[in-house]
Amino acid sequence: MDKLLLGTTNLGKLQELRQLLLGLPYRVVSPGEVKLKRPVQVQETGATFEENAILKARGYAQASGLLALADDSGLEVEALGGEPGVYSARYGGEELSYPQRCEMLLERLRGCEGEQRRARFRCAMALATPKGQVVAWEAAVEGLIAHEPRGAGGFGYDPIFYVPELGATFAELRPGLKNLYSHRGRAALKARQVIELWAEGVRA
Repeated sequence: MDKLLLGTTNLGKLQELRQLLLGLPYRVVSPGEVKLKRPVQVQETGATFEENAILKARGYAQASGLLALADDSGLEVEALGGEPGVYSARYGGEELSYPQRCEMLLERLRGCEGEQRRARFRCAMALATPKGQVVAWEAAVEGLIAHEPRGAGGFGYDPIFYVPELGATFAELRPGLKNLYSHRGRAALKARQVIELWAEGVRA
């Protein structure tokens, strides 16, 4: 069975993507499970999530000689002009932990109520071949920023991203339910379609 390389070392993303991609005609592997021609250190210099996802997918595909899937995702808060956006993973500085980033964001939203706390999680995914072929797509989910972190599941900004129709933050949802609603889950549905077509030799 051919391998599909997930272009990330983020353990939370790896776990989610493995679950979301079950049943594909590929053996899904992480960077630590394959021999890379060279270390992959992708500089996320893109101005959009899609540009960064493409950079990662191409970097991992070329370094491994395998079909590679990568994503770039983050949180956009309307009251903050779309911040942290593409800087979500380094918001406030590389040295901060995600709980610290969440607290900083909550402090910046102090005094904002109701619709003023509107936000979205956005995810771009890209699939690349070692020869440089690439296809990319995006998905998003709307919500609100909670007033305090809630829940012990998920990772990143999940404890403060509240989905009104579910009455819970992403961190309060069981993994299966989160995957149905999340930006990454929605992007992964498209990934399955693209990968299955690619496996049949059809360029999506």
